[in-house]
Amino acid sequence: MPSASPRLAGPRNGPTAADSARPLGGPWLVNGYDGRLTAYVHAEDTILRWTQTAAGGSRWHGPESLPAQGITHLGVVHGQDRYVHFLGLRTRPRADGGSHVDVMYATQYQTGRPMTPWHSLGNPFKEIEKAVEVGAPTGAVRSDGALYVCVPTGPGGVALRRENRKGAWVGWTVLDAAGATDGPAPAATSDSVVELLVPTRVSALHLRQAKLGGPMERGDEARVVPVPGSVAPLETAAGRITYYLTDAAGGGVVALRPGSWPLPLGGAPADGRIAALRTELDGIDCTVLAVRGIAGTVTLGVCTTEGEQSGVWWTDTAMRCQGDPSLARDGHGRVVVAALDAEGRPAVARQEEGQGLTFSDWRRI
Repeated sequence: MPSASPRLAGPRNGPTAADSARPLGGPWLVNGYDGRLTAYVHAEDTILRWTQTAAGGSRWHGPESLPAQGITHLGVVHGQDRYVHFLGLRTRPRADGGSHVDVMYATQYQTGRPMTPWHSLGNPFKEIEKAVEVGAPTGAVRSDGALYVCVPTGPGGVALRRENRKGAWVGWTVLDAAGATDGPAPAATSDSVVELLVPTRVSALHLRQAKLGGPMERGDEARVVPVPGSVAPLETAAGRITYYLTDAAGGGVVALRPGSWPLPLGGAPADGRIAALRTELDGIDCTVLAVRGIAGTVTLGVCTTEGEQSGVWWTDTAMRCQGDPSLARDGHGRVVVAALDAEGRPAVARQEEGQGLTFSDWRRI
């Protein structure tokens, strides 16, 4: 039976450039094409970046500051090509006292290298009254590198803009969804089909492409209401996405595969996002979950992939954190969990050798 018990290590001495930056979002932990991990934290007008000096190593370089002047509601997404895409909103004042709201994106193509300038994707609405109600963007990347960006709209709808196979942007499309209470959770399967789960007031609505590059078609509605911001998609079999979310009614984690009944998994998450990752443990395909629990500490869950009905083993790591944890596998295939400690500094714990899932001490980076 997998076990998970990272312990909190003492902080390093000496201040860094991150000490005075108040974290607004993150951390996001991403494995680059060269196998090195990068941790990103959103602070005011900047993205702080820490990068492993060697794949699978324990030393990190950073923090470095990436420009994010005026960017709010930052999100970080990546695909099989390991490019890192930054999504956000930028609000600009108008001469008449109103505001322009643009959906923005930038890209980092290689580990540790500069990011591109920020580019505007515009807004789904030309009417100023509707445009200012657009919410935080979310995204998914197809296996061919095409980026899909979704935003919730003020009337409870959802809009989508995407790249085509040649990398050109297609115009905004308003999807067949109503009553949305939060941004959708998009996902791309290994065969490049994109789908998304939309939280609504009474259910979770599933939309999916019937074919590669096709329109989003309305699918099932599951009788579970996700806590805003909690949904995490994970491909748990070829072409099949499982959504892990916090049930607003019961307060526990739920696994949802479209077409099946929601499956309660227990746990005691707070109101943040769930991190989900597949890995092999003792020769078994397993899913690892990480949440910030109601006690404010990092909590880990482990189960057999798509075998959640057999039980999920939850462990409170006692690591008190701000925000929500993130998961990735390093260049040696080991699971790494990242979180912001009580002082807002990023810390990581790494899978140790041996059976099951046991973690090292937490260490600031």
